[in-house]
Formats: sequence, structure tokens, C-alpha cells
Amino acid sequence: MATRITIDPITRIEGHLRIDVEVENGKVNKAWSSGQMWRGVEQILLGRDPRDAWAITQRICGVCTTVHAITSVRAVENALQLEVPLNAQYIRNMIMTAHGIHDHIVHFYHLSALDWVDVVSALKADPVKTAQLAESLSDWENNGRHVFIDVHERLKGFVGTGQLGPFTNGYWGHPAMKLSPDVNLLAVAHYLQALEVQRYANKIVSTLGSKTPHIQNLAVGGVSNPIATDSQSVLTVERLMLIKEMIDKLGAFIRNCYLVDVSAVGAFYADWTGHGQGITDYLAVPDVPMDSAGTKFMMPGGYIKGGDLASYHPIKTFGDPYFRDGVAESVKHSWYNYSNGGALHPWKGETTPHYTDFQDDGKYSWVKAPTFYGKPAQVGPLAQVLCGAAAGHQPTLTYLNKVVDTVSTLAGTRIPLTALHSTIGRHAARAVRCAVLYECLQANWQALMENIAKGDVKTFNKPVFPKGEVMGVGFHEAPRGVLSHWAVIKDGKIANYQAVVPTTWNAAPRNEEDSVGPYEAALLGTPIADPERPLEVLRTVHSFDPCLACAVHLTDLEHKTVVQVKAL
Repeated sequence: MATRITIDPITRIEGHLRIDVEVENGKVNKAWSSGQMWRGVEQILLGRDPRDAWAITQRICGVCTTVHAITSVRAVENALQLEVPLNAQYIRNMIMTAHGIHDHIVHFYHLSALDWVDVVSALKADPVKTAQLAESLSDWENNGRHVFIDVHERLKGFVGTGQLGPFTNGYWGHPAMKLSPDVNLLAVAHYLQALEVQRYANKIVSTLGSKTPHIQNLAVGGVSNPIATDSQSVLTVERLMLIKEMIDKLGAFIRNCYLVDVSAVGAFYADWTGHGQGITDYLAVPDVPMDSAGTKFMMPGGYIKGGDLASYHPIKTFGDPYFRDGVAESVKHSWYNYSNGGALHPWKGETTPHYTDFQDDGKYSWVKAPTFYGKPAQVGPLAQVLCGAAAGHQPTLTYLNKVVDTVSTLAGTRIPLTALHSTIGRHAARAVRCAVLYECLQANWQALMENIAKGDVKTFNKPVFPKGEVMGVGFHEAPRGVLSHWAVIKDGKIANYQAVVPTTWNAAPRNEEDSVGPYEAALLGTPIADPERPLEVLRTVHSFDPCLACAVHLTDLEHKTVVQVKAL
């Protein structure tokens, strides 16, 4: 007999996501991913000046702020065929790589680690043995025994008072938890240390972008940061040297903690390389442009079909026709109506809400269903890493090999590259991509310093809007994957605007052909040890790092479920 489980909302994410699964014989055999919100930002933009779009679109989310801002200005610049000065590219690149590093560190340690780490079990750990283990894995300066003794005492204080703070409501003692007490204590210590480290990335974003969240320095045509060596009120060498100090601190944590911790979790949960595969058509876009026109990138992008790296088809430039012509969105199972049937290209996209209640075989989500040349695609760090490996991107290969070698050593068996097509593989890929972003951040800091040294301080090219209609697409490899904004501009005003975001790709409901989306596909076959505590569902969903911007939360009062779950 099948059991229906509804988790609403999925927590430790941004926004309101509902997941329904049907469990039979201890495994998921059906799944529904439902975005439980609608904001309508695309309609707010209609008729507005395109130069204002970036400031509005970054309010789509309180987490993914810089990514929408950068993608929006790229869309308008693409429509105008407008280049931006090199300094502007470098500053933008530093903002988005620092933001990505922040996002990945927070995701692993603070949003998903509690799916794998049994915090209460850490009370049974021996802090001295934990320190010996930690020091055998890396030379991180905060792995001394005094650190773990202190964390162990603090944790006892939490539990002793009945106040677990951020660790409240975890699935402690769940049969799917496998880490030893010493490894759990190590993870808790690094969880707390990551709270401090992530601040360095945020400080970089706020120093360059004036504030965070919601940076203030972007403009269509460049950035508003004036550069000078003789004024403290602008971007100076002194401020850039402060940024370099924070870049170095981030690099030390990524190398000595993040990559190591992910590898350790992967080794202990090697069986999870067999769960959560889902869609193996992967889509990524190139990013970190190093020229003014967006034709040379530090990070490659492309499309991989069926997980076969030999099928890799590169996406080479901003506005690349291969990407531009391949994207469409269906609303067959989404709470919207199109004036005509079938999927629509984003430049012709419509955003007309039509709520019908949750229908298993009909409409059940506020998320549209994007396709790439008619097929659903998985986006995110795993797609980026696989495309990087297929393209022979050396930084990606270096860090990927490091993680695979470490996991293999700890697990006592060689882990194949195909293991990345999994729940745990997405975490490994995110750590690899975080390390690559660190390399890019460092390189762009150096490039900016060298360009300033040449006497170039230009940061802005003035846009000119023509009469008539122009169209542009901006894309960005955001922390959660491919983000694209599609702008139609008529006589200097926005005539249509669509944002196709990473979680639209991954959290998509069934599409025009009734094919399931990546979340839904990844959940199929997942073993469920305890239907009352479906930790396994959370593990796979969290591995995508869902981000559904929050505003309107719609509650289905009529749908009946066998099990209702309130999750951490």
C-alpha cells in the first residue's frame, strides 16, 4: 500500500517549496515539486526604463540578489550590443565570485550539513581524538584540541539547558545518520567556524557593491565605482588590499575545511552516490568574462546529454545562438495560462496567474517548466563542474581530482566520476566549484590591480537606446545554476521581461510532454526508512540548494495526506 508524504514547507531554503512523494515498498515511486508562491516581478517591470530593471529584479530574492542584478544589466547590454570597460568586468566578477563563495559555504555548513551530521551524537565524541583526526586531514589552523574541547563544552551547555539553538528539531538518532561521534564533533566545530568565515565573502561584496544584500553599484554599461589612488571616498588601492586579505582567508578555509569536510561526508555516505541521480542532461553557461565584449571567460559552459561528457556542446559567448534559441517554458502543470497552447520562448513569454488548487495530474505549482530544445535539464554546480571537466578546464579538473582522491582514500575504494550523478555528488561538485570561484576571485583582483597600474580607471560606457524594438538575453552561472533574463525593449521602455532562474529549471513540475523535472526525477527510487521522519527526501532536495523567492504563501486546505511533516 502506498503512503503519501507531504513536506510543506521545505525549510533551510529560501522561499516556500512543497514536496509530495508517494512511498511504496520503502521507496519513492512518485514525486511532485510545488513552488508555493507568486510574486509577479516580471509584470512590475513592464513599461519601465531598462536601466532600472537590475535594481528591481534583485528584489526577487533576499539571498540571490547580486545574481539578478548582474544578469539584468547583461540582458540590456546584450540588447544594445554594449560593451563594458575591463575594470567594470573585473569588479562585477569579484562581486559575483565572492557572493558565490559565500553562498556555497553557507549552503553546505548551515543549510544542508544537518541532513548528514548528528549534532547530539557529537556529545559522545572525544575532543582529543577529534583533533587528531582533523589534523590528519588538513593543516587548518583551527583544528587544535583546545578548539574541539571548547565546542564540546558549548554543545553540552546547549543540550543541558534544553536549548539547542540552531540545531533544534534535527533528525537526531535517525537510522540514516552514519557519522561517528568524533566526525560529528568535527563537523559541528566547522559549522560554527563557517559562520565567521562567510562574513569575509560578504564584506568583499559590500565593499565593492556599497551594501549587501542588494548591491548599489551596478549600471547598464558598467559600474558606478570611481577608481582613484588619491581619494579615500572612492575605490582605492588601500581598500583593494583589504579585499585581498579577505580573499586569502576564504581560500584557506575552502582548501583546508570545505573540500576536506565534503570529502569526509562523501566517504561515510558512499552509498548515497547511488541515490538522487535524476535528470542527467546538464546545462551550464560560461561566466567570469575577461574581455569587454563577453567572448572570453574563465569558466566554460555548455550542454551535456545523458551524462556523457563526450556529448558536450559548448556555449561560447554572451548571446550565443545555441543557448538563445534552445530555451522555452511550459505552464501545462503550472498555475499560469498562456493565450495559446504549447511552450513559449522567454522573449514571447507570458506571466498570467491562474490558480486551480493542487492537482496531481493537472496544475500544481507556481514554478514554470523550462526545457532546453524540448528536454528538461539539471542546472547547478554539478552541471558546471561536468562541463568544466568535459572542456578540459584545468582548475575544475585539479579540484575535482583532489576531492575524488580524498573520498577514495577515506572510503578505502576508488570512487568513479559517474558517482557525481547523485545526491552526494552535487555536494562534492559545489565544493569544487567554490574552490574554482576562489581562483577566479583571486585572478580578477590581480587583473584589476594590474589594469589600474596601467592608468586605466574607466568603469562605465553610456548606453544609447534606439527607436523601435530590440531584444537581449543576459545569463550568469549563479550559485544554483543557469540564470537568464530576457528583455524586449521598445522605444526605450520594457515591453516584455522574463527571468528563467536556476530553481525554475530544477524545481520544475512536469512539462508539456509530462516529463518530470529534476527534483522529481531525483527523488524517484529514494529509500525512506521512517515515513514520519523523511530525512532522505530532505537530503536530495537540499542537495540542489532550492531558492524560491518568498512573498505569497498559498496553503492547500483541501488536499488530504496520510503523513504531514514539519521539517527543520
